[in-house]
Amino acid sequence: MRQAQTLNEAQLRRVIQYCRSRRHPTRDETIILTSFYAGLRAKEIAALKIGNVFDEGGNVREQFILSAAQSKGGHTRTVYLNQRLRKALGDYGAIKYLGDPQRPLFESQKGGHFSANTMCQLFLDIYKAVGLKDASSHSGRRTYITRLANKGVGVRLLAELAGHSHISTTQRYIDVNSEQLSEAVELL
Repeated sequence: MRQAQTLNEAQLRRVIQYCRSRRHPTRDETIILTSFYAGLRAKEIAALKIGNVFDEGGNVREQFILSAAQSKGGHTRTVYLNQRLRKALGDYGAIKYLGDPQRPLFESQKGGHFSANTMCQLFLDIYKAVGLKDASSHSGRRTYITRLANKGVGVRLLAELAGHSHISTTQRYIDVNSEQLSEAVELL
Protein backbone atom coordinates (compact mmCIF):
# COMPACT_ATOMS: atom_id res chain seq x y z
CA MET A 1 0.00 0.00 0.00
CA ARG A 2 1.32 3.45 -0.93
CA GLN A 3 1.83 5.82 1.92
CA ALA A 4 0.19 9.22 1.95
CA GLN A 5 2.38 12.03 0.66
CA THR A 6 4.02 14.29 3.24
CA LEU A 7 3.73 17.97 2.39
CA ASN A 8 6.38 20.65 2.54
CA GLU A 9 5.67 24.19 3.76
CA ALA A 10 4.98 25.56 0.25
CA GLN A 11 2.49 22.77 -0.50
CA LEU A 12 0.73 23.32 2.83
CA ARG A 13 0.49 27.06 2.08
CA ARG A 14 -1.05 26.22 -1.32
CA VAL A 15 -3.63 23.98 0.37
CA ILE A 16 -4.50 26.71 2.91
CA GLN A 17 -4.80 29.33 0.12
CA TYR A 18 -7.17 27.05 -1.75
CA CYS A 19 -9.26 26.40 1.38
CA ARG A 20 -9.82 30.16 1.64
CA SER A 21 -11.56 30.12 -1.75
CA ARG A 22 -13.98 27.34 -0.81
CA ARG A 23 -17.59 27.52 0.33
CA HIS A 24 -16.64 26.97 4.01
CA PRO A 25 -13.21 28.63 4.09
CA THR A 26 -12.61 28.88 7.85
CA ARG A 27 -13.96 25.41 8.59
CA ASP A 28 -11.91 23.75 5.83
CA GLU A 29 -8.71 25.62 6.73
CA THR A 30 -9.15 24.70 10.40
CA ILE A 31 -9.72 21.04 9.49
CA ILE A 32 -6.48 21.01 7.46
CA LEU A 33 -4.55 22.71 10.27
CA THR A 34 -5.95 20.21 12.80
CA SER A 35 -4.61 17.40 10.63
CA PHE A 36 -1.16 18.99 10.24
CA TYR A 37 -0.67 20.42 13.75
CA ALA A 38 -2.35 17.79 15.93
CA GLY A 39 -1.70 14.75 13.74
CA LEU A 40 -5.29 13.56 14.03
CA ARG A 41 -6.83 10.94 11.75
CA ALA A 42 -9.78 11.96 9.55
CA LYS A 43 -12.07 9.78 11.71
CA GLU A 44 -10.89 11.63 14.84
CA ILE A 45 -11.34 15.09 13.28
CA ALA A 46 -14.85 14.09 12.15
CA ALA A 47 -15.72 12.94 15.70
CA LEU A 48 -14.51 16.11 17.49
CA LYS A 49 -17.08 17.89 19.63
CA ILE A 50 -17.03 21.56 20.63
CA GLY A 51 -16.45 20.48 24.25
CA ASN A 52 -13.28 18.58 23.27
CA VAL A 53 -11.54 21.71 22.10
CA PHE A 54 -13.25 24.57 23.99
CA ASP A 55 -13.70 24.91 27.74
CA GLU A 56 -16.87 26.28 29.39
CA GLY A 57 -15.60 29.85 28.94
CA GLY A 58 -15.15 29.38 25.19
CA ASN A 59 -11.34 29.26 25.43
CA VAL A 60 -9.31 26.79 23.40
CA ARG A 61 -7.82 24.08 25.59
CA GLU A 62 -4.08 23.37 25.52
CA GLN A 63 -4.89 19.64 25.49
CA PHE A 64 -7.93 17.41 25.48
CA ILE A 65 -8.88 13.76 25.75
CA LEU A 66 -10.12 11.85 22.71
CA SER A 67 -12.54 9.21 23.96
CA ALA A 68 -12.20 5.56 22.94
CA ALA A 69 -15.22 6.02 20.64
CA GLN A 70 -13.57 8.98 18.90
CA SER A 71 -10.16 7.41 18.35
CA LYS A 72 -8.82 4.33 16.60
CA GLY A 73 -8.26 1.07 18.44
CA GLY A 74 -10.67 1.78 21.28
CA HIS A 75 -8.13 3.70 23.38
CA THR A 76 -8.49 7.14 24.92
CA ARG A 77 -5.62 9.52 24.29
CA THR A 78 -4.55 13.02 25.11
CA VAL A 79 -4.17 15.43 22.20
CA TYR A 80 -1.83 18.39 22.67
CA LEU A 81 -2.45 21.60 20.74
CA ASN A 82 0.37 23.94 19.74
CA GLN A 83 -0.03 27.72 19.73
CA ARG A 84 -0.59 28.02 15.98
CA LEU A 85 -3.43 25.48 16.06
CA ARG A 86 -4.95 27.00 19.23
CA LYS A 87 -5.03 30.38 17.48
CA ALA A 88 -6.69 28.89 14.37
CA LEU A 89 -9.25 27.05 16.52
CA GLY A 90 -9.88 30.23 18.51
CA ASP A 91 -10.49 32.20 15.30
CA TYR A 92 -12.78 29.42 14.07
CA GLY A 93 -14.65 29.34 17.40
CA ALA A 94 -15.08 33.12 17.36
CA ILE A 95 -17.14 32.90 14.17
CA LYS A 96 -19.02 29.78 15.22
CA TYR A 97 -21.78 29.41 17.76
CA LEU A 98 -20.11 27.53 20.61
CA GLY A 99 -23.09 26.76 22.88
CA ASP A 100 -23.64 23.02 23.29
CA PRO A 101 -20.35 21.18 24.04
CA GLN A 102 -21.80 17.98 22.48
CA ARG A 103 -22.29 19.58 19.06
CA PRO A 104 -19.82 18.67 16.29
CA LEU A 105 -16.80 20.97 16.12
CA PHE A 106 -16.85 20.69 12.33
CA GLU A 107 -20.33 20.49 10.87
CA SER A 108 -20.98 18.79 7.57
CA GLN A 109 -23.15 20.28 4.83
CA LYS A 110 -26.20 18.72 6.55
CA GLY A 111 -25.33 20.23 9.93
CA GLY A 112 -24.25 17.11 11.84
CA HIS A 113 -20.93 15.34 12.34
CA PHE A 114 -18.92 14.42 9.27
CA SER A 115 -18.63 10.66 8.84
CA ALA A 116 -15.10 9.30 8.61
CA ASN A 117 -15.73 8.77 4.89
CA THR A 118 -17.02 12.25 4.14
CA MET A 119 -14.06 13.74 6.05
CA CYS A 120 -11.65 11.63 3.96
CA GLN A 121 -13.45 12.81 0.83
CA LEU A 122 -13.12 16.46 1.90
CA PHE A 123 -9.32 16.01 2.18
CA LEU A 124 -9.15 14.25 -1.21
CA ASP A 125 -11.19 16.99 -2.90
CA ILE A 126 -8.94 19.73 -1.49
CA TYR A 127 -5.67 17.96 -2.35
CA LYS A 128 -6.85 17.02 -5.84
CA ALA A 129 -7.85 20.64 -6.52
CA VAL A 130 -4.31 21.85 -5.75
CA GLY A 131 -2.70 19.06 -7.79
CA LEU A 132 -1.44 16.82 -4.95
CA LYS A 133 -2.43 13.46 -6.40
CA ASP A 134 -0.61 11.34 -3.80
CA ALA A 135 -1.97 13.25 -0.81
CA SER A 136 -4.79 11.82 1.29
CA SER A 137 -6.49 12.38 4.64
CA HIS A 138 -3.40 10.78 6.22
CA SER A 139 -0.98 13.33 4.70
CA GLY A 140 -1.34 15.79 7.58
CA ARG A 141 -0.74 13.02 10.10
CA ARG A 142 2.37 11.74 8.28
CA THR A 143 3.68 15.29 7.87
CA TYR A 144 3.11 16.00 11.58
CA ILE A 145 5.03 12.89 12.66
CA THR A 146 7.82 13.40 10.09
CA ARG A 147 8.34 17.08 10.98
CA LEU A 148 8.59 16.29 14.70
CA ALA A 149 11.02 13.45 13.99
CA ASN A 150 13.14 15.80 11.85
CA LYS A 151 13.28 18.23 14.77
CA GLY A 152 14.73 15.49 16.97
CA VAL A 153 11.62 14.33 18.84
CA GLY A 154 12.20 10.71 19.83
CA VAL A 155 10.10 7.89 18.44
CA ARG A 156 8.72 7.03 21.91
CA LEU A 157 7.26 10.55 22.30
CA LEU A 158 6.03 10.49 18.71
CA ALA A 159 4.20 7.20 19.32
CA GLU A 160 2.47 8.73 22.34
CA LEU A 161 1.49 11.90 20.41
CA ALA A 162 0.20 9.81 17.50
CA GLY A 163 -1.71 7.39 19.71
CA HIS A 164 0.24 4.37 18.45
CA SER A 165 0.62 1.34 20.72
CA HIS A 166 3.84 0.27 18.99
CA ILE A 167 6.78 2.44 17.98
CA SER A 168 7.19 0.29 14.86
CA THR A 169 3.91 1.77 13.58
CA THR A 170 5.18 5.29 14.22
CA GLN A 171 8.47 4.55 12.48
CA ARG A 172 6.59 3.63 9.28
CA TYR A 173 5.04 7.13 9.28
CA ILE A 174 8.36 8.96 9.23
CA ASP A 175 9.19 10.04 5.71
CA VAL A 176 12.85 9.86 4.73
CA ASN A 177 14.08 11.76 1.68
CA SER A 178 17.42 12.53 0.02
CA GLU A 179 17.57 16.05 1.50
CA GLN A 180 17.34 14.60 5.02
CA LEU A 181 19.98 11.99 4.24
CA SER A 182 22.36 14.70 2.96
CA GLU A 183 21.78 16.80 6.09
CA ALA A 184 22.32 13.74 8.31
CA VAL A 185 25.79 12.96 6.97
CA GLU A 186 26.79 16.62 7.48
CA LEU A 187 26.25 16.13 11.22
CA LEU A 188 29.52 14.10 11.36
